[in-house]
Amino acid sequence: MRTRAQYIEGLAKKNNNLYFNGEKINRLDERQEATINVMGLSFDAAWDPASKDLFTATSHITGETINRFNHIHQNCDDLHKKQDMTRFLSQKVGGCIQRCMGVDAANALHAVSYEAQKSPNAKTAYHDNWLKWLERFQTEDLVASCAQTDIKGERLKRPSEQTDPDMYLHVVEERSDGIVVRGAKVHISEASISDEILVLPCRALKKGEEAYAICFAIPSDYEGIKQIVHLHGTRKREHYIRGIDTGYTDSYIIFDDCFVPWERVFLCGETLHGGISALLFALFHRHSYSGCKPATLDYVIGLAALAAEINGIEKSPHVRELLSKLIMTGELGYAAGFTASSLAKPEVYMPGSGLVPYGPGNYIPNSIYANVGRCLTGEAVFHEQEILCNIAGGLPATFPFEKDLTHPETKHLLEKYLNRNPKIPIEEQIKFWLTFIDFGLSGSTGTAQYGAYHGGGSPIMEQIAITSQYDIESKKDIVRAIAGMTPRPKKK
Repeated sequence: MRTRAQYIEGLAKKNNNLYFNGEKINRLDERQEATINVMGLSFDAAWDPASKDLFTATSHITGETINRFNHIHQNCDDLHKKQDMTRFLSQKVGGCIQRCMGVDAANALHAVSYEAQKSPNAKTAYHDNWLKWLERFQTEDLVASCAQTDIKGERLKRPSEQTDPDMYLHVVEERSDGIVVRGAKVHISEASISDEILVLPCRALKKGEEAYAICFAIPSDYEGIKQIVHLHGTRKREHYIRGIDTGYTDSYIIFDDCFVPWERVFLCGETLHGGISALLFALFHRHSYSGCKPATLDYVIGLAALAAEINGIEKSPHVRELLSKLIMTGELGYAAGFTASSLAKPEVYMPGSGLVPYGPGNYIPNSIYANVGRCLTGEAVFHEQEILCNIAGGLPATFPFEKDLTHPETKHLLEKYLNRNPKIPIEEQIKFWLTFIDFGLSGSTGTAQYGAYHGGGSPIMEQIAITSQYDIESKKDIVRAIAGMTPRPKKK
């Protein structure tokens, strides 16, 4: 396993293919420091004696101890631990811990490549290729991002119906040594600080869309791709220093006739498995949300409770009611994820067939509960901000800047008039409100809220998954029996 320092050393050696706000930047650009700082926690936790049991696992390939963010889930307990480690780390940063995209994509591709290799017209040994990549991923303790979301162009048209075929990433040439792909993947979290990029489709595919059914891995600084990076962070502070500086990035990844050698290809043309890869990554990732979203709600609950205490309204009935809503959302989301882990099996849902065995045996979370948990917590993100606004009042919207708070001519005056609770030192109150503003009113707040709502699939996608996979007919049978109605005819 690597240390944080070794991870950063690896980033320093990468080629420059990052573009930000009109500049070409390197991976250790100071504007990426806070983002790297967050990712670094995933390495620290694996070495910390207090947390290493949760953050490490035994590789089913090599038998060696590896970072759990690189592990293929072998049983229900592995999924429980993934959920708990995500919540543990997300509590330290008050939001996304960044590294779950790689483990979620890896678990999806582990199953998909296995099934696709059985295809009679398989272009290469997909699963053999995958296992070689996976062993390196684990032994070198690499960070992977997942490039799934396509541009999609004309939103009501399928990939094969687009005026511009590049609106979905696709194969433009097959060669004896590999494939050439063209298109773009967008909103790709932490691609600018990852070692590898795992690429897979974003939707179900049909006959005639074989060129879009592709899964592969490339280095994040690979020739043939450009990353247009969006950096999200908060203002640096000089006096009221934060407990931890956090930041996030996402990238538009442009594949400009990018060559991918066959040994890095895990699917090429098998439309059924292309659709399943999209479904499985979404499922694993929605399960991860049952760790990070409850952790974010833990942070929101703390913000709301401290705001109420500083404002002197912590005993008000409406505050208790609002806090209870936050608590219920967070813990229901966690409970749904825990249940999804408990009911996990090496199976996927196939329309018309129900749950069927899939993959070489790695455990896949229960789809209904993973989607229920993600939908509950995703739909709540803007209501959470409303609750914070309700409890905090208008003060955060017009709070003085740090240099006004420390200027010798205004410092003592502002400390006098900002003091809302004489039992709490004014310095502590100021630190709190500045942190509250970081979460609720900073330049990165809107991006974070949109990401929390849409990441892993918008609530409408979870609703589709829930209603299409849930056994609604059996619930009708309950009513028929109680009402004395004629039973539903049994399928032949």
